[in-house]
Amino acid sequence: MAFTLIRNGTLIDGNGGEPVAGAAVLLEDNLIRAAGPEAAVQLPGDGEVAEIDAHGGFILPGFIDTHVHLMLEGVDILQIMQTPFSFNFYKAIDHMRRTVEAGVTSVRDAGGADAGVKQAVEQGLVLGPRMQISISVLTITGGHADGWMLSGNRFDLLPEYPGNPSGLCDGPEEVRRKVREVLRAGAEVVKVCSTGGVLSPTDHPDFTQFSPEELEIMVQEAAYRRGVKVMAHAQGAEGVKNAVRAGVHSIEHGVYLDDEAIELMLERGTYLVPTLVAPAGVVEIGEATRTMPEYGIRKAREVVEAHKESIARAYKAGVRIAMGTDAAVVPHGTNLRELGLMCDIGMSPMDVIVASTRVAAECLGWQDRLGTVEPGKLADIVITRTNPLTEIHSLTDTGNISVVIKDGTAVKDIRPAKVYEAATA
Repeated sequence: MAFTLIRNGTLIDGNGGEPVAGAAVLLEDNLIRAAGPEAAVQLPGDGEVAEIDAHGGFILPGFIDTHVHLMLEGVDILQIMQTPFSFNFYKAIDHMRRTVEAGVTSVRDAGGADAGVKQAVEQGLVLGPRMQISISVLTITGGHADGWMLSGNRFDLLPEYPGNPSGLCDGPEEVRRKVREVLRAGAEVVKVCSTGGVLSPTDHPDFTQFSPEELEIMVQEAAYRRGVKVMAHAQGAEGVKNAVRAGVHSIEHGVYLDDEAIELMLERGTYLVPTLVAPAGVVEIGEATRTMPEYGIRKAREVVEAHKESIARAYKAGVRIAMGTDAAVVPHGTNLRELGLMCDIGMSPMDVIVASTRVAAECLGWQDRLGTVEPGKLADIVITRTNPLTEIHSLTDTGNISVVIKDGTAVKDIRPAKVYEAATA
């Protein structure tokens, strides 16, 4: 057994309680053994304990991003069309490394990462976050994930290939079969588009997609596989309500929520994943580089303010919010910018931290092993140089994430002076 003591920091454990100054966290292999005031953390009676000095920083659970696309970054159509297919997997290695170095130790991939990408991380071939994968994105013909262009050509951001079946389906029987196909390919969550979106060429965020019957079939088929959940890209109010009524587990984006949609989400306990950074990022990157498609920039400008107002109302009403970014639309590694944007719409810094740790773990069904710093949980720990309760925007700078521990192993350590010493019992 290997022990590590993290000390000389303030603990923000993810549960939403008061921070603990002068705290310590004792790790045993890849598990948290104890956490709290340093004087109350009892060291093992025999053997050495490696010590990590937090240098007065802040000790938090590893952050969890519940909406990323690790296989993609940017929507430069010309560049993507000229990139060899296999090159995308090598690029994803960098996407995953940047994600972890930003302090995000777990993610839910909302389309693109297949079972092989997940296995490569689990077997230690590459550094990346722990992941829950959806494989493909289910869409109607002419829907958000249908890459058909007005020219008659196709441009799919996440193309079909072995291990990643096409998500295009129409009608009850095609929908049923498609859910079974993605589950066969290794999907741990089913991703569906119940509305249009910003970056799709032939629809609008407010367009309703898939019938209530089709959505109910998806939820039913997923549940047969030991309770697999369904996440819905849903921006327009009607598509949100159809998804919630069908039993969808989480609403992604939620741009145009109305009062009825919010009430339904409260009634059903549906999670909301805001991704506030996504439309803002489309506008910023599009204006700066002109690589985003014109229709995407135009629609993003249209939704930005409505999106903020919608999430603010949902938060005030008490809807369960889990942090997610849509990273890929914005660069991987900038994930924690979302935390500042969540505060900007009225969430308290502590509520934002809880949404990015404990609630995010609950959304993924991983609350028994992740999301908080407490005995028995997996040792996913982040140490920050700055105080996230008073300087939440500072976490956008990955230089303020000084230590990242994933599964008990330090995968990033940029403290001014590394201290690994034997601690006495």
